[in-house]
Amino acid sequence: MSTSRKGSMMKTPDIQRRKVLTIGSFKLGICHGHQVIPWGDLDSLDMLQRQLDVDILITGHTHQFKAYKHEGGVIINPGFGTGAYSSITYNVNPSFVLTDIDGLRLVVYVYELIGGEVKVDKIDFKKAQPVG
Repeated sequence: MSTSRKGSMMKTPDIQRRKVLTIGSFKLGICHGHQVIPWGDLDSLDMLQRQLDVDILITGHTHQFKAYKHEGGVIINPGFGTGAYSSITYNVNPSFVLTDIDGLRLVVYVYELIGGEVKVDKIDFKKAQPVG
């Protein structure tokens, strides 16, 4: 499955600014991130995650990888595959993430190019069992 998000520089009017979808037992929210002020701010991202009522929020705009287990959910910024600088910083490592959802488990594989070496990390998140 593939979905696209409208970036801050895109002029295509028919692409949504946010998307909520369900994959397995997880609700995912996807947005570019330029709407989140201040950009990349955890409290602002948490507010957006609650507004969208999602378990996982995937956002960007800062071009820097970040992932947080936060308030019973996960917030992921996959970074930017080319490592292009952003208006926030010129020191950006190229990065991307792959996600694997299986039942109540989310595994995020993080690929970052640091000092000419590819670093791969894994973040494991288990959603709480629904009560009842």
